[in-house]
Amino acid sequence: MKTEDSDAQLSSNHFLGRRRPFVPPGLTAQLVFWSLMFAGLALDLWSKTAVFSWLEQKQSDSVSIIDGFLQLVLAQNDGAAFGLFSGRPYLLAAVSVMALIAIFVIFLFSETRHTLLHIALALFAAGVCGNLYDRIFNDGFVRDFIDVYYRQYHWPAFNIADTMLCIGIGVLILSTFFTAKPHRIHGRQHK
Repeated sequence: MKTEDSDAQLSSNHFLGRRRPFVPPGLTAQLVFWSLMFAGLALDLWSKTAVFSWLEQKQSDSVSIIDGFLQLVLAQNDGAAFGLFSGRPYLLAAVSVMALIAIFVIFLFSETRHTLLHIALALFAAGVCGNLYDRIFNDGFVRDFIDVYYRQYHWPAFNIADTMLCIGIGVLILSTFFTAKPHRIHGRQHK
């Protein structure tokens, strides 16, 4: 016989069409995700502060690290990658918040046990948080300082958060090679 308590329990466990109790990710997954996310965020914020302070103290807009290839610069970007959506800080902040929510939902509710996926999600979260922090506390601008160039070819300046986002994509692609695919038997999917 159903009671109001059991109905409430069923509706609270209902997520995206599934009626199963919420099972948080295991301890290893939690340690990997949260430690990598917070370490990545700390590294990003520290590196931005350190490089900008150092270059301002030198009273220089750039310092060559590897002649003809890599320099540290003072650059601020009010757009997304490659300057897209420039001048729309509220839109970019809103998209960042939505991305963070999606990352946390995937981590918490996907029930995946793949460490590479947890690493990719942590790198995404750290990168999004680092640039979102700048947008909120730096008048809508993201601080970029890594400048890669070769002769007349020039890549737009970027930061550690951007690097973590790109590495996260690489790890996500790599994880697809190590994830077991369900196989089909007589038209039905089995794991």
